[in-house]
Parts: sequence; structure tokens; C-alpha cells
Amino acid sequence: MKIAHFKHVVFTLILFTLSLVAVSDEGERTNVLLIITDQQRWDTLSYAGNRVLTTPNIDKLASHGVYFANAYTQSAVCAPARASILTGHTVEHTGIATNRHTYYAPEVGLLPMPTMDEILSNEHGYVSEYHGKWHAFTSRAKVYKNPVRTVGNGKSVFGPNGQMLLYLDYLDQQFPARALGAGELQDPATKRAYIPSPMDRQYGVASADTSRGAERLQPDLHGVSAIPQEHSVTAFQARQAMAALERRKDQPFSITVSFHFPHSPILPPASYLEMFDVDEMPLPASIGDDMQNSPYKTTNMRHKLPEYADPEKVKYMTAAYYALVKELDDWIGKILKKLDDLALTDNTLVILTSDHGEMLGAHGMREKNVFYEESAHVPLIMRLPGKIRANTRVDGYVSNMDIFPTVMDYLEVGQYAADGKSLRELISGTDTTHGQFVVTEWDYRGDKEPNYMIVEDGWKLLLPYSKESNVLNALYDLNSDPHEMHNLLGNNPTRALHQEKAEQLKENLLRWLHQTNSRHYEGVHSRSLL
Repeated sequence: MKIAHFKHVVFTLILFTLSLVAVSDEGERTNVLLIITDQQRWDTLSYAGNRVLTTPNIDKLASHGVYFANAYTQSAVCAPARASILTGHTVEHTGIATNRHTYYAPEVGLLPMPTMDEILSNEHGYVSEYHGKWHAFTSRAKVYKNPVRTVGNGKSVFGPNGQMLLYLDYLDQQFPARALGAGELQDPATKRAYIPSPMDRQYGVASADTSRGAERLQPDLHGVSAIPQEHSVTAFQARQAMAALERRKDQPFSITVSFHFPHSPILPPASYLEMFDVDEMPLPASIGDDMQNSPYKTTNMRHKLPEYADPEKVKYMTAAYYALVKELDDWIGKILKKLDDLALTDNTLVILTSDHGEMLGAHGMREKNVFYEESAHVPLIMRLPGKIRANTRVDGYVSNMDIFPTVMDYLEVGQYAADGKSLRELISGTDTTHGQFVVTEWDYRGDKEPNYMIVEDGWKLLLPYSKESNVLNALYDLNSDPHEMHNLLGNNPTRALHQEKAEQLKENLLRWLHQTNSRHYEGVHSRSLL
């Protein structure tokens, strides 16, 4: 009896252990390759209909897996969005509401839940590496097994922290800094030269006058980089990811490559910018929007930055932005080929997304931070041969907060607490409820701007989370007004005609707030729509 009981216990333990890992039919565990671009709009893919910019490698990834036509960021700013991607939780629950919470923050209780890679590495035997832009707590980077590197000043760099130091050390060896030439300015981040375009805030300033160089913000820099394409930060980050794949090919892995671009500074290599004719660049239909009935009339300093409403200048920005995306597509193709060469494609879940978009002159604005489509709507693609059917398209509304539970589902490592929901059944077509609407958050400026966006059936409602806020409510019908130029609420004299639709969206927003146990439920509930 004791021997039989012992055998039963051992057998049970074996079954339990096997249940903790994802195993394919061939007995291989499922790996994860997460590709995050920064500030990439959903419509910068030829797969999404862009006819000026072609992205054959990302398109191929989409055609071999699932393409989400209506994926949105959980928050249209870097650090909050990335915290939600890594944990599957709302911005309210992670507490990461601003980029000020990147790396170190004095507040206690931020990011109280484990990240995806902490769970996979600490509980399920995966090895994790993270390359490129980190934009999260330094303390949460300890899980990554990146090789320890020593840069020129003798400082040791490990994990995703200090990635810029690694790149600058690489540049010092491969493309040393030089004196500025005629018409050149200096990129404060890389200390390398670039030629400014008319969009640059120091365009026309003599190259010798660099007194303000260090004070310029990244979004102020526009032009063409003097750094050759083989030494660009995109090339560097991609090669790091490919080296990680080579290094971890015989282990179950979770590898992330987090590209800096197409985030500002908008400084592509010359060889990529030459692919795009400035005169042929498309202009945003909303570039001339007077914004008189918009909650974002003065957001992102748009009233002080008239160049982003200048059609001729915006074309320069668009050409350079497209060049950065084109470069990304080339390197993503090389990374995917490395998967093929290492025979890892069939058992690797590949996910491509971005943390948020870029306004690119829409509504006369730059950057993100707002709920307009150009800022909040992001690419999302997943591929896992044998588990995700090729040429699958999902039109339902999803959040990149859903990535965390989706990974856990496909890897079959168990269920973990999350505000997002696995997309697996939505992908297979068996889920008929998830995807009806999506909610995006913005909790940084209190109730001075809209705090919530909900999109459902092509309708979008924007609300602050307090009864007293003077922020305009906004309702857009994306079906007839895809460029969001006609707010049907706010100061619209016929706003009462749209109250029923707005109330319907508000009701679903309240349902979501209740489901996520939000402290803002009562504030939104008491908010009048008219």
C-alpha cells in the first residue's frame, strides 16, 4: 500500500509539473518573442492599407497569424502602456500613470503585481532577456538574463537597464563623434550630427550655436541622422535580439526587443529617408481642425507649436517617420528569419505591438497623450503556427493589456490575475462577448483632460472622471467622421440628439469600471453628458 501510494504521489507530481509548461505536439515548450515598437500608429502598415509606406515583413507576419484591426493602447504614453503590457492590469491598478514613474519613483505601492517575465522565469523555468528601451522600474529588471557588459567607462551594464549606455559605447567604437559640419546640429542623446529639416525647432540656426542643444526635447528634433544605417539604434537593438535568440535557442525563452523608433527624435538614416519623396507625403485630413469643440484644444502645446499645422512642414516629418518604420520593417524581417534559421518558428509565439501612436500633424498636434485614433490605435499581430490559423483577422476591440493573459493562455502555464482577457478564444472565433468595446485610460493630469475613452461599434466617447470637471465631453462617430473633427457633444448645439448613443457608451464604460474595481466609478456615474 505504501509503495502504491508513493507511486501515485510521484505520478501526480509529474503530471502537475508538466501542467506548468506549454508543450507542443512534438514535446517542445512554446517560446515568446515580444516585439514592441515605440510610438507607431496602426496605419503605418501596408497590411492596414497604407499605400505610401510598404512593410512586407510585418505584413508577412500578419498573414501567417492573426491581425487585430482594432487594437488600442491601455494608455497613450510610454511607461503606463508598457506597465499594462507587462502585467495585464489597468493603469489605475499598476499606479504607473506617467513617464515620471519610469526607472525610479518615490511613491510606494506602484506596480504591485508580477510582470509576465517574472512569472515565466521564476515559476516556470523560462529564461528571459529584454533588449532595447526599458521604460519601467529598475527593480523589476532583475529577472532578465542579458549578458553583463562593461562599457568604456568601466561601468557594468546588465538586463535592460543602461541600454543607451551600451549603444553609446558601441557608437564610440564604430562611429566616433566628430565636429559638426556646415548646416549640422547635434542630437543631444547620441552626441552625433544630424541635418535638420524645416520642422526642426532650430532649423536655420548656425551649427556653431549649440548653446540650447542640451535643452531641446526629443520631439523638437527632426531631420536626417549622420549615423550610417548599419550603426543606427534600430540596427543595434535588432542585432541584440538576434544574438539573444542564438544564445537561448536550446532553452524555453521569453525574449523582448523594444525598439526606440519611430519615437522622436525623428532622425532616420539618410538611406531610408531617400526612399520617401517629401512632396508625395499624405497630409492628415484634420490638420486644419480649429478644435473649437474639442477637449484637446491646447493639449501637447498645440497652440504654441503652429508648425504641426503647417502642411509643408508636416510632410517632412511624415517622410522621416515613414523612413523609421521602413527601417524597422527590414530589421523585423531579419529577426523573423533568424527564428527560421534556428528552427524556432513553429514553437515561438511572436507578438508585435506598439505602446501608442503618433499624431503626426493630425489636429495640428504632435506626439501622443490623447484619445484620437492617431495616438491610441496601435498595431497588434500574433503568430503561433499550429495554434493560430494563418490569415486570421479580428475586428473586435482589444487592448494591448490583453497580451499578458493571452501569453499565459497559449503557454498553458495557468491563470494569473489580470484586468485584461486572453484573446485566444477571440482568435479562434469561439468568444462572442470579448471585443465588443475597449477602454483606454489617462490619469496623469487629474480631470483637466478626458480620463477615459470607450470605443464601440465605431462610436467613441471621451469623458473626465469627475462631475465637476470643466473638460468638454466628446462623442465621435468614426463611421461617418473617421478623422474625429465633429464632436457631437460639448458645445454642439444639437448635442441632445446624441444623448442616447452617449448614454449607451457610458453604461458600458461604467460596466468596465465596475469589473476592474475602479475608484472612479462614482465620478463617471455622476458625470452629466449634456
